[in-house]
Amino acid sequence: MINLVCIICPRGCRLTVDEKHGNAVSGNLCPRGAAYALSEVTDSRRTITSTIKIEGSYCQRCPVKSERPIPKGLMFEAMKELNAASIKAPVKVGDVVLENVCGTGINFISTKTM
Repeated sequence: MINLVCIICPRGCRLTVDEKHGNAVSGNLCPRGAAYALSEVTDSRRTITSTIKIEGSYCQRCPVKSERPIPKGLMFEAMKELNAASIKAPVKVGDVVLENVCGTGINFISTKTM
């Protein structure tokens, strides 16, 4: 049995995933809670928000985020790639600033025009 608290909506349902019975989910008040619990147990992913070094701008760092959630197990490796990278101004919101993070096909994009 795996116990989780759903983060999809403000209700915060207390979910239980029973691995012995085919990952049966209980405690959810909506179908989104069940989908969240199953994805958390089978393929946990997170969206990363951070910054990247930028040259030629009034700031030293540019805010970025992953365009899609990446596997949770790759978060630290993705941050290493991001911290080692640098971009040059100008950059616009939505511009890809780091491609194919950890070989996932997921990019980091700028969240600010600089």
